[in-house]
Parts: sequence; structure tokens; C-alpha cells
Amino acid sequence: MQLHDNPTLENDHVRLEPLSMDHADELADAVRDGELWNAWFTFVPRPEDVRAEIERRLRLHEQKSMAPWTVVDVATGRVIGMTTFMAIDAPNRHVEIGSTWLAASAQGKPINPSMKLLMLERAFEQFDCIAVEFRTHWHNRRSRAAIDGVLRSHQIMAGGQLRDTVVYSIIAAEWPTVKLGLERRLH
Repeated sequence: MQLHDNPTLENDHVRLEPLSMDHADELADAVRDGELWNAWFTFVPRPEDVRAEIERRLRLHEQKSMAPWTVVDVATGRVIGMTTFMAIDAPNRHVEIGSTWLAASAQGKPINPSMKLLMLERAFEQFDCIAVEFRTHWHNRRSRAAIDGVLRSHQIMAGGQLRDTVVYSIIAAEWPTVKLGLERRLH
């Protein structure tokens, strides 16, 4: 078992299934829920680009630099988004959770914290990671609420604007407290 492996992970609210082309149509429907591609500060594929995005993530998975999942709402069985382990640095036991998006109707529900709990448990408890990192655009206020650091002028966006990237990390010593907080948030 390696950090780039992406087995099915599940709890009471969410199931993370290994990403595959079989999910393409449902993911295209999920991205239409809220027209997520219109958020200028993030990278979410247009419905017609979902297949290409799946192909990209699967190539990175083959290169062992990404573990991509499809996000499924357990209550409804509906595909509602994507997430990954990315920037995998196995020798240093470090990974980033990112390239995540959820259908608008799934946001603000227990899905995201449940998903993060599964992924953090895997990183810290199965792979003994030293640190897990999260990044987002400065203008993504919803994601930024839990993030604590800014890489200024970090990326050039498709439209030419500069992106300030907010970075958050959890280190191994903090994991028990973070886990408790996530579990309490869900119950």
C-alpha cells in the first residue's frame, strides 16, 4: 500500500471511490449544480471538460503523484464532486489535499468535513504522514476560513491575474486534536 493508492474510503456521510471514466457523466452533472466553473478563483472543469480532467488526474495517478477520488453522498448515492491527494512526497511523508470541488447543493453540509476526516485518517494513521497541506486562492473565502498562510503572487491564472495562494497545514502532533474537532463537528 502506497500513498498514491486510492481505495474506496467511506463513513456515515461520504464515500470516496477511485476516480474513473465511469464517473464522467455524473461528475458533469455535479459540476452543473451551481455552475462551479464560473468561480474565477478556482479550477473546476466545465461539464464538457470533465472527461479531460479525469484523464489528467488518472495520468498523474499513474505517475504516482496523485491519488484521485470521486466524492459520493452516502445518503443519496449521488456523485457530487472530486478530491485528491496531490503533491505526494512519500519519502518525506508529506501530502496535499486539494483539487477538490463539490456540487453547490453539497456545500455547507457534513460532506466536506467527513471527506477531510477520511483523508486525514488515511494520511496520518495509515501512512504516518508528518504533515498534510491545503491550498486555496486568496479570494476563496469559504475555503480560506480554515487556512493560515499566504503565498503572494504564487500563480498566474488563465486570465492573466496573479493568484495569492493560502496555505494551511496540519502536522502529526496536531492530528489528534484536529480529528476530535472534525468528529465533534459531525455529531
